Amino acid sequence: MRIAGPVRILLALSMLTAGLATAVPAASAAGTLPISVLSNRADLISGGEALVVVGLPKTVKASKVRVHVGSRDVTKQFASRANGQFAALLNGLKIGRNTVTATAPGYSGKVVITNHPNGGPVFSGPQSKHYVCQAGAVDKSCNQPVKYELLYKSTNPLAAGLQPYDESDPPSDVATTTTDRGVTVPFVVRQETGYQARDQYKILTLFRAGQPWQAWAPQEQWNHKVLVTHGGSCGASMTPGEAPLTDLSGTLPALPGVANVYETALGRGFAVMSTALDNTGHNCNLVAAAESLVMAKERLVERYGPIRYTIGVGCSGGSIAEQTVANAYPGIYQGLVTGCTYPDAMSTAAQFADLHVLRTYFEDPSRWAPGVLWSPTQWGAVEGHLTHLNAITTDELFLKAAINPSEPCPGSKPTVAGDRSTLYDAGTNPGGVRCSVPEMMKNPLGPRPESRWSAAEKKVGYGFAGLPVGNTGVLYGLGALKQGLITADQFVDLNVKVGGVDIDGKHIDARLQADTTALKNSFRTGLINEFQNVSGIPIINHGGPDPGIAHDYAHAFWVKERLVRSQGHTRNRVMWFGVTPLIGDIGWDDEAFLKIDEWLANVEKDKRNISLSSKIERDRPADVADRCANIPGLEIISGPDGPLCQSRLLQTYLGSPRTVAGGDEANDHNQCVLKPLAAADFTTKFTDAQWASLKSVFPKGVCDWNAPGVGQNLRNQTWLTYSTAAGSVIYGGANLPARPSRSQTGWASAAFRPLLDQ
Repeated sequence: MRIAGPVRILLALSMLTAGLATAVPAASAAGTLPISVLSNRADLISGGEALVVVGLPKTVKASKVRVHVGSRDVTKQFASRANGQFAALLNGLKIGRNTVTATAPGYSGKVVITNHPNGGPVFSGPQSKHYVCQAGAVDKSCNQPVKYELLYKSTNPLAAGLQPYDESDPPSDVATTTTDRGVTVPFVVRQETGYQARDQYKILTLFRAGQPWQAWAPQEQWNHKVLVTHGGSCGASMTPGEAPLTDLSGTLPALPGVANVYETALGRGFAVMSTALDNTGHNCNLVAAAESLVMAKERLVERYGPIRYTIGVGCSGGSIAEQTVANAYPGIYQGLVTGCTYPDAMSTAAQFADLHVLRTYFEDPSRWAPGVLWSPTQWGAVEGHLTHLNAITTDELFLKAAINPSEPCPGSKPTVAGDRSTLYDAGTNPGGVRCSVPEMMKNPLGPRPESRWSAAEKKVGYGFAGLPVGNTGVLYGLGALKQGLITADQFVDLNVKVGGVDIDGKHIDARLQADTTALKNSFRTGLINEFQNVSGIPIINHGGPDPGIAHDYAHAFWVKERLVRSQGHTRNRVMWFGVTPLIGDIGWDDEAFLKIDEWLANVEKDKRNISLSSKIERDRPADVADRCANIPGLEIISGPDGPLCQSRLLQTYLGSPRTVAGGDEANDHNQCVLKPLAAADFTTKFTDAQWASLKSVFPKGVCDWNAPGVGQNLRNQTWLTYSTAAGSVIYGGANLPARPSRSQTGWASAAFRPLLDQ
């Protein structure tokens, strides 16, 4: 960089006077004005704003700095702030690339900020065209002015949740709270509600009405930590929803007198953040959930200030959102509390699809061969469960709505023949809105190949979203047959007639073959979560028994098995099992949150020159360890297979149709590879007719569970985008470039920033 003549002369004279002429640094180093984008990656900014800091050398006065966005002078937006930074909430950014330059005599700096629409997308790819915005929206992207309201915690122990606070007539029962920084304030909360990515977000903080709050000068009660709350289930929607806050552990309602984790967090000085799209019951699309959280975190940093670390908490679908987002987009969370756990939506879908087709066979005796009779106990044995109730629950509450595209979803319109803005019907409206979870995830999954198109796909001329689930080669009930729980006649009849489902979720006689591209994309994108990118994140999982409503504690062990396989240990994850159904203990959500907070604070203070994952392992609080009961003495009571706390029956560490069929306990073979059907693999001797029937069902072979499943050799990738620069879709995603330097630093303390670069 060239330095002006007079400036160069003065600089040289100054150095000579100090006797340092021989130590003049290179002009390129001395003349840099570093520009940092705190609120997000510089290439993922949205909404036209960014929190920007220009670093000033000691020799540069703020009054001499000029900042431009392109040719537009934005210097007046910058000032020397209370925290000592020369900073601005830079606004007016255009969609696309914005070149920000800062200059002072002899110095300059530059950064490129890529801005995306507030309505999205940022990296999730082209959005669904069929969308119904909320009342109050000002445009087709569902944007709406931000709304603020005050709430408070009551001293009345019977008051559940936060209550409306009227500034003009303050209530007399306002509680007080002392934060973890020792600041005592009235328990009054400001709730910000806005819309991003065509859906709602909320940010809550303790708030002193009438006092200013800026990113560089937040109110003192905020501890710069964030809790993210989630919702349960797995569904699709065509209209905005509510950002979930008040559900205990992710699925249960707030109860009077019972600590709710988001209230505990607020009382300690946390900000609490939630987005409707991180609620899997409203949106089961991992990518859309991650995008909404990225946008909301950016908003939080811009308006409230830099974050030390972020903790996620959720049960059931909430655990899916936390764990898949943490693995596929590292850095959004720094710690997790999971309850009634599932590892992800897609490998769980394989279990639920198996239960669906088994239920179709078991519950229709007319399908059974003459002389073949089944008891409900035998159904459970094939399903890997105690009873058939689990199959009914998963089918009625989850699977049918999730995979049936003609089942209405929020925001959909009743079918009108030929009207593509109305609900799909294979016969009368094949181009209509498909209300299915896979269709919501078409960008990561990819479309079905033309060779597999249904009549409806041929009619509209394009493939629907691929299904990453298949049951070709699965020998249902093999384990039950070997144990003598079912007969050879039952085994053969079941496998001949169980069939599969088609692209519309309808039963078909043939087995379902997974769409290979969709299955490979599921592993690559992290929709099937192999937990390969979470060694730097502490996790506390809590759960309890569930013998029949789709939340077996076994799912927590699915996670454990995958962690052991991917990282060789589970030292960053603790498992608590208790006797309260689903969640283990009514107070564990709260306790686990506090312990994760302590754990992260330990890591934040650890200045050793070791990896983040090593710090996570070594800085775990001494009293944070695996638990297997919450009733004194229970652990020493003997059970049929050892101490009762290790009893699979007590823990409902139960199987699945695929583990009964010979699969492993990680349950991530969504489509197995095949090996020849061989009589030597059976302990049962089949008749010639039975053997011929099995060969007709498995002409290409049966599952080889010792080999990786189709697509399992593909590593879960991080920070994928599903859109080209021109806005076209990239099915299956492409890796974003490396994080731009000096950006996103407001997301976490320096100790946790290695997560951002995974």
